[in-house]
Amino acid sequence: MRRTVASAVGVAGIVAGTLGSAGPVQAAPPRPAPVACPASVGGKATCYTGADGNGAYYAIAIPKKWNGSLIVHSHGGPDLGDGSDPERSADDLDRWSVMVSEGYAWAGSSYRRGGYGTRMAAADTENLRRLFVADFGRPERTYVHGQSWGGDVAAKVVETYGRKNGPYDGALLTSGVLGGGSRGYDHRVDLRVVYQYYCRNLPRPSEPQYPLWQGLRPGSTLTTAGLRARLQECTGYASAPEERTARQRRNLDDILAVTRLPERTLESHLRFAVFTFRDIVHNRLGDRNPFGNRGVWYSGSHDDAALNAGVERFSAAPDARRDLSYDSDLTGRVSIPVLTMHAIDDPTAFVEHESAYRATVEGAHRGKNLVQTFTRESEHSELSNAEYADSIAALDAWVRKGKKPTARSIASACATYDRVYGTGCFYDSGFRPQPYASRVRPRPGGLTWPAMTSAQERAWSRIDGVGIAP
Repeated sequence: MRRTVASAVGVAGIVAGTLGSAGPVQAAPPRPAPVACPASVGGKATCYTGADGNGAYYAIAIPKKWNGSLIVHSHGGPDLGDGSDPERSADDLDRWSVMVSEGYAWAGSSYRRGGYGTRMAAADTENLRRLFVADFGRPERTYVHGQSWGGDVAAKVVETYGRKNGPYDGALLTSGVLGGGSRGYDHRVDLRVVYQYYCRNLPRPSEPQYPLWQGLRPGSTLTTAGLRARLQECTGYASAPEERTARQRRNLDDILAVTRLPERTLESHLRFAVFTFRDIVHNRLGDRNPFGNRGVWYSGSHDDAALNAGVERFSAAPDARRDLSYDSDLTGRVSIPVLTMHAIDDPTAFVEHESAYRATVEGAHRGKNLVQTFTRESEHSELSNAEYADSIAALDAWVRKGKKPTARSIASACATYDRVYGTGCFYDSGFRPQPYASRVRPRPGGLTWPAMTSAQERAWSRIDGVGIAP
């Protein structure tokens, strides 16, 4: 018998206009429908799709030789759109088919809507776990896996629902954005203002002006193609170096030197600083500003004095910064094993996010529950499948046997999985990332969620309204 929606799906409350905007709980969803598996999964599993009671589409795969454990996946992004994308979870299953090949059942949610909202996405991840249990039974062990922004989501799942002896046994965070929203996007704040100082085309002088912390004015019809055209106009980033004008070369040199961003991901970072910032500010925070750069000194350009005199400055509104922090910052209060893996030269979520996370976990006196691994790779979205298989096996052994692994022991075991996948093992077990502030210029702090009074936290929770019924 299916459980009631209150227990099987479990989202409580009605919310309006916040980072955690959930909407009302809907009727109990239909049972997961069998579908053809992605080619990467093939005949190794039975696959299902459906939508939960809040309209979040999902995909599930259960191996024919199931080891009894479940991996619940939190995807990255965030994707921008009004509703849940039915293709996203199916694509994620294809992307993470290595987990199914290793014998784990896999379930991934597309989340109930696009746009920012870490607690919303964490709630949808937990909703899917409960739906899986209601339809397929309780797994022997359950792990949550988060990739990129999904690493922040999965870490929030651990802190919110991952109590000791609770529904989750461990977490794998890969290429995670683990610095939290209140500081994790400061490098993109810097990019946004530095870009405009040199390029003067976002907005152009002839267009309606707006403060750059908005990312983009709410009514703008600018598209991603239009953004790329403006970036190309200013820097020639898509052209061969010899085809760029002297002005384009100088602009690009200055922007990259000051922001310390890789050239190959400049466009994606700027896209986030434009469109996702607009989503955070306009759609999630009621046009309040959570970002600031006042007091930051920019260096590395051809003329630092002129840059610092001319770049736009602003300060975060304390309540907006607090609310973004409550939604996405981490406390480090983890009660289950957490394993992370991060490429040393990740061009999107730089490796110093791991330093921020370790400091947070150790500050909460939970360092015994954290192991971090690093690889000599230079990608963000796709590392070696042998390393992913090795990582989930190491986490599973830690949970089952109670013996905490080390970066060295995990690296040593990788060769076993590389004989299957042939994608290489690139661990650097001696690497330690520099402090977060070595990569992102510090700025005056604001009120963040861990600094909230209990009354403020209760007030935010009433507004936020995203919760899971016990």
